[in-house]
Amino acid sequence: MNRKELLDEILQHKDLTDWSRKECDTFLLTMLDTIKKTVKKGDDVTLIGFGSFTKVRRKARMGVNPSTGEKIKIKAKNVVKFRPGKAFNEIL
Repeated sequence: MNRKELLDEILQHKDLTDWSRKECDTFLLTMLDTIKKTVKKGDDVTLIGFGSFTKVRRKARMGVNPSTGEKIKIKAKNVVKFRPGKAFNEIL
């Protein structure tokens, strides 16, 4: 599902909100931007029933180029870890 499809799905629930498509899109983009900025700072974002976003440091490591078999060094970097919440896991 992409952003457009997500907006379409949200807008089908007119019983929950009377927002226009533009207002809904603005809210969605603001929410995603806030999550990104918060995790970038190093703080966790926890949405009860959905899951948690956490910034973690991945260590440098050795890898293998699959086409040549040559060993390559992969640099350390920050990545986002998502842990689904209990309610999310239960529906899967």
